[in-house]
Amino acid sequence: MPKDEMPLLGAHMSIAHHPHMALLRGKEVGCQVIQIFTRNRTQWSAKGLTESEIVAFDRARRETSIDPVAIHNSYLINLASSKSDLRKRSFSLLLNEMEWAELLGIPYLVMHPGSHTGDGERRGLGRITEAINRVHDKTKDYRAKILLETTAGQGTNLGYRFEHLAEIFAQTEFKERLGVCFDTCHAFAAGYDFRTDEAYKQLFDEFDRTIGLQMLRLFHINDSKNGLGSKKDRHEHPGTGHIGLRAFSLLLNDPLFADLPFLLETPKGVDEDGVDRDFVNLNLLKSLIKRAGNR
Repeated sequence: MPKDEMPLLGAHMSIAHHPHMALLRGKEVGCQVIQIFTRNRTQWSAKGLTESEIVAFDRARRETSIDPVAIHNSYLINLASSKSDLRKRSFSLLLNEMEWAELLGIPYLVMHPGSHTGDGERRGLGRITEAINRVHDKTKDYRAKILLETTAGQGTNLGYRFEHLAEIFAQTEFKERLGVCFDTCHAFAAGYDFRTDEAYKQLFDEFDRTIGLQMLRLFHINDSKNGLGSKKDRHEHPGTGHIGLRAFSLLLNDPLFADLPFLLETPKGVDEDGVDRDFVNLNLLKSLIKRAGNR
């Protein structure tokens, strides 16, 4: 790994009180990058931004040197739903999220592809594609990329197979404004193993054949509370779940991903010594990165 190319490590941070507070909270625990929700993740409210909030966010980003920042969109958004009223509300909220990204200069908007709610994968994928095309058509001058996140495959959720994402990309216009967020817990729960050198190589060879490694923009680095192929989305602290530290070491030391962001989405709180969990986890991940001369 080149000396000037090291993984960027960070975590999901709350914007409680003011958006810029997420950057300050991230700096306190050692983040180089962060991810935020723009609102309560279970509310439909289309919140706007004030000029003072935009200025404060820009100032805090310069002061903390945290970059890039990613937005994770609302869990309520479901562009694949068979219900037209839900798709309409989802589309409006996604546009609002894109506006936040544009106003705050945030380059990535992470999105779960959606759930077909029993209407079939093909129809669900078609609805996602149609909605993304409409979003891009309405935001032609926006800079943010929508990153489709790999999912665990619970229920009727889409995105748990690489082929799902490949189909969306193949049918979507403005491909240069799209990418992938690879969630380690989700991929593992969906049945993708990467805990050994051989399995790791096979997985990313398959990703490259199916989607293309150039589409990978960001990682969610979470261990899994449940086993391989469980289809259960249950995040755990690195090294305390079924994935284990070996897989994370392979990711963090892969030259292919040397300059990409790696973001924790692990349970908040403190450990038995009263130390912030994000601080502990980030230091653990840093310890896995092999420096030049020690590889």
